[in-house]
Amino acid sequence: MKNLLLIMALTTATAGTASAQEKYTAIKEKTTLSWLGEKVIGQHTGTIDIKSGHLIWLDNKIASGEFVIDMTSIKSDEKLDRLEGHLKSEDFFGVDNYPESKFEITESTPFDKGTGTVKGKLTIKNITHPVEFRASMQKDEEGQWFYANIVIDRSKYNVRYGSGSFFDNLGDKTIYDEFKLKVNLFVGKS
Repeated sequence: MKNLLLIMALTTATAGTASAQEKYTAIKEKTTLSWLGEKVIGQHTGTIDIKSGHLIWLDNKIASGEFVIDMTSIKSDEKLDRLEGHLKSEDFFGVDNYPESKFEITESTPFDKGTGTVKGKLTIKNITHPVEFRASMQKDEEGQWFYANIVIDRSKYNVRYGSGSFFDNLGDKTIYDEFKLKVNLFVGKS
């Protein structure tokens, strides 16, 4: 009987300290993903759409999550059909064979003062590598906003076109391996 009372007392004492995890789903209509690719003599910018995604929020941090990117949605801000077609081709992302990319969140640090470090695995063209970046978060009455600027090395994902890592003597035709992805992600409670 004493053991039962002790177990009940401990359970009651710790029940109030445990946080419940919350699932949040990406709201595609509010989320924007903007990319920037640079080369020796200029740059191009554009957008790409999120297809689906969710995250698990626990103890002021992201416990896990997964987001799917629609690679067929690559757009150029300059509305250049030729550039969009080239980015979708086998020279770059090969969207006929790889229509989706995926980012799996494995953990984050607590978002103390609204910022934290997010760690995960990014898959492009069925090639997966770890990524880590700083993100900021803001809550509103409908959900949470997450903002991040992620630098991705395309050469790790076999995106070789115009890369000085794979080809010599490109001169001013060189396209830098790193591209930037600006994330404005909105998630609502599921």
